[in-house]
Amino acid sequence: MLHVFDMDGTLLHGTTANLEVARQFGTLAELVELEARFVAGELNTLGFSTALHALWRELTPAAVAAAFAAGPWLAGIREVCADIRRRGERSVVITMSPDFFARHLLPLGFDEVVASRFPDPPFTRPLDPAHILTPEDKVTIVERICARYELPLADSIAYGDSMSDAPLFRRLRRTVAVNADHHLAGLAALSYRGADLTEAYALARTLIPLPELPELPQRDGPSGDAARR
Repeated sequence: MLHVFDMDGTLLHGTTANLEVARQFGTLAELVELEARFVAGELNTLGFSTALHALWRELTPAAVAAAFAAGPWLAGIREVCADIRRRGERSVVITMSPDFFARHLLPLGFDEVVASRFPDPPFTRPLDPAHILTPEDKVTIVERICARYELPLADSIAYGDSMSDAPLFRRLRRTVAVNADHHLAGLAALSYRGADLTEAYALARTLIPLPELPELPQRDGPSGDAARR
């Protein structure tokens, strides 16, 4: 079984990786303007990432690490990853945010983190448009991971919060909306609001049918008290 987690607004409660980096790096006003243009449709995913690359050309790994450490993460991420691994299942984070931030999640216990690929900061190389993810890419990535590990796609569970998760929520039937906005209304099988991933994960496990117990073999002749008489 594959557990698929979104990052921004899901694991990262009430904010995004870009906002946290912008706060740390002193470019919050510029980032808010970019996000407003993205919401208004003036920028697509690639256009937004290209503008981000230009804005953060001198970004340092230390600033990224500090932003990650200061982020308002849901409680219980390590515990959830450990339980998934103990059960022989797999966990992956898929996000359209930059990989230089998202890959800091790996030490928490996720098996894999897939994100938009940027050059390592500070940026001395151009951005490759082929490596910038879109919401539709989340479906393709999940299908590819399931095929790699020979896992049934129908057994996957997705956790998300916004329009970037909608294509995946339409593709899967086991889905949990975590502090979600209206874009996932009517798409999610279950909904959770709170700040503890263990609680959302406990809800998700109710979507997994219990294994059927084998029928007891039928015994010939009398049983119980009748057998002792």
